[in-house]
Amino acid sequence: MQLGIIGLGRMGGNMRERLRRAGHDVIGYDRDPKLSDTADLADLAAKLAAPRAVWVMVPAGDPTRQTIRDLGELLGEGDIVIDGGNSRFTDDLDNAAHLKTKGVGYVDAGVSGGVWGLQNGYALMVGGGDEDIARLMPIFESLKPEGEFGFVHAGGVGAGHYAKMVHNGIEYGLMHAYAEGYELLEASEHVTNVPGVIKSWREGTVIRSWLLDLLDAALEEDPELARIAGYAAESGEGRWTVEEAIRLKVPMNVIAASLFARYASQQDDSPAMKAVAALRNQFGGHATKSK
Repeated sequence: MQLGIIGLGRMGGNMRERLRRAGHDVIGYDRDPKLSDTADLADLAAKLAAPRAVWVMVPAGDPTRQTIRDLGELLGEGDIVIDGGNSRFTDDLDNAAHLKTKGVGYVDAGVSGGVWGLQNGYALMVGGGDEDIARLMPIFESLKPEGEFGFVHAGGVGAGHYAKMVHNGIEYGLMHAYAEGYELLEASEHVTNVPGVIKSWREGTVIRSWLLDLLDAALEEDPELARIAGYAAESGEGRWTVEEAIRLKVPMNVIAASLFARYASQQDDSPAMKAVAALRNQFGGHATKSK
């Protein structure tokens, strides 16, 4: 099958390669001419045979919205756009409505797999109409891991990114649970081989997972994580998950706590904790530390 891909970074570039290895004709566009197969979006559209399918892998938000608007002017009746970035699901509804006026179909695809996807395959959570999904199945089958798992048609437009949003919220919670366990082991006077404990959990335990494997790999490289600052960015999906939990009145204690922990990590000198220290000093005479 022929496919256009826009955005050939760490994910998009590896997806292009995995699809080519599977025998698909993939034509890519990237702003970096060293990575791109085409000069611009118009050139990409011209090199694809109708009905065309174009997969967008650019940063979520304005870059994706603008790229989809640009494609709306270049594509036509029967073509399909797939947004494979981490867009908010509400953007999908707007994008699909806009492209529908041009006769262009729209599919949203939550993609998980990171830099390992080329080797292991990408987990795909897709949303869209049955006919559009069926037409794209050769692409999905080649991108997903081998076996019965790793792909779901989650529902209509927006469902794919909604599923990926919740997936990433769960990821926040899982990572933070491992992180808290690691910190407690490090603080203990009883455990002298923290990396060894983490490694031992990789087989036979109920908490084994790929994330645990990756923590072990990080400790292999840097046993005390001394080269890493205690700062964790927040790219949006965890926050959107918590916002949806509030909207739907779903208790989400773990994921919410892990999200707020990331915000705490981004503060050099927490105003909240300064207030706590001041209050302890005021009511109890507890000592405060000077900066």
